[in-house]
Amino acid sequence: MRSNIVKYIFIVFVIFIIIFAIYKINFEDNGEEQTKEENIVQNIKETDSILKIGISDFDNINPLITKNEDIISISTILYQPMLEITSDYKIQNKLAEEWSKSNATTYLIKLKNNVKWEDGTSVTGKDVKFTIEKLKEGKSIYSDNVKNIKSVEIIDEYTVRLNLNSEEAFFEYNLIFPIVSANQFEKEDFYKSRLAPISNGMYKVTNAKEDFIELSKNENWNNPDNVELKIDKVVINFYETMGDVYNDLKIGNIDMICTSITNVEDYIGTIGFATKEYKGRELDFISINCTDTLLENKEVRQAINYAIDKNKINSSVFSNNYYISSFPIDYGSYLYDKESKSNYDQDKAKKVLEDAGWEYRYGYWRKTENYRTQYLNLNLVVDNSNKNRVKVAELIEEQLENIGINISLYKVSNSSYKNYLKNKNYDMIITGVNNGYSPDLTYFMGEDNISNYENEEVQSLLSEIKNISDTNTLKEKYSRIIEIYEDEIPFICLYRNKNKVVHGIRLTGEMKPNNYTAYYNFENWYRQ
Repeated sequence: MRSNIVKYIFIVFVIFIIIFAIYKINFEDNGEEQTKEENIVQNIKETDSILKIGISDFDNINPLITKNEDIISISTILYQPMLEITSDYKIQNKLAEEWSKSNATTYLIKLKNNVKWEDGTSVTGKDVKFTIEKLKEGKSIYSDNVKNIKSVEIIDEYTVRLNLNSEEAFFEYNLIFPIVSANQFEKEDFYKSRLAPISNGMYKVTNAKEDFIELSKNENWNNPDNVELKIDKVVINFYETMGDVYNDLKIGNIDMICTSITNVEDYIGTIGFATKEYKGRELDFISINCTDTLLENKEVRQAINYAIDKNKINSSVFSNNYYISSFPIDYGSYLYDKESKSNYDQDKAKKVLEDAGWEYRYGYWRKTENYRTQYLNLNLVVDNSNKNRVKVAELIEEQLENIGINISLYKVSNSSYKNYLKNKNYDMIITGVNNGYSPDLTYFMGEDNISNYENEEVQSLLSEIKNISDTNTLKEKYSRIIEIYEDEIPFICLYRNKNKVVHGIRLTGEMKPNNYTAYYNFENWYRQ
């Protein structure tokens, strides 16, 4: 009996040991699993707060030295200019508290007194003067912005006076270059220095390696709206070619790229990506010699405009990867709120000529005045080294001849082409410009303009707008200029290039890229 009791006690003891061991093992396993899950969640959160960008042809993170457009764009979250450009190309204060045009050649800039560099020191007029003097050395992409500045005077710690050599329409649009720290670089050879400029913006450079640069939040950013940045870090990865960039975007190693490649989808596909397109600054147009015997008549210019099918040009030459253009500032400026479109209408083209006294006989338009008969025979000049423009010119020749306007197409060498442009000894010429950020129309319609166009009202309006800063008043003046242009057609805008921001669908936020920067509203971007 006693031995049976001992036996039962032993069995119960063994069972207890087994139960305890099973519990212990399960508890530890669950603890490890929970730890693993917590680590995974933590890693996901950390990854979600990092934005990875891919660029090629990196040269320098210094925004005044670099020639890389991606670095120039992203510098807007690192360094602040005196004035900045909005997504619809208005000018607004940034470092500047206020600015004024004292007279035709003098600007007064008062800086905000609460903006700090990342090291805690204040941004002052000394930094503005230093930056402008470095830019005037002519080695920066921003050097043209300051070439008309004769001198910079420091009035007090936060006020500077800019004295210009001559009056310049919308000069304030030049003051968009990043300001760098005078104290940081005063003992450096600026254009040879490899130092990353200290930041006065929302992010700062915290790590720089051969193949990437890391940006982190700048604790000393003045943060005027008290926003909480959702992106903790930005990693800029460098690649040898854009092909390498596309590959890493496709497999998810980077989140976002900016590109002007029209067929980027051919490289990365479309699944898992979102694209934001915007109008570029490269505008091609037909300059018309408005002093020519035939082309001085606006009806002839109107007929030419109606006869050109811009949509067909875009589809045939550019596979619809360009934007139709109707006016020089239709790149997104608040001053041009119309839809850019082709006015192609052969019947209207013919009617305009008929109403102006032209008669179509034997395959030619002819008009007799004062016993003198004129025929609509015109020349069109194009640079034969620009293959796309040659194709465009050939299409325009065909389209104009379809309504009876006889065109002699001159495909000339680049040197001859430049002479035609310089001397304006053409009837019509296909050319182009890289639009600035300002809405200045002097090149197109001002004194000594490219088309030899003269209109007293336009000249008066262009003179008035030099001294207007109120956006509503400017819109009224520009509306009248546009109205005159659409009636008189001194030149014909054709098309402009298309740029894109391509990003993974996990990247979220209000994106309104333009040619100034792709990073508007960056404080509200996040990854989900």
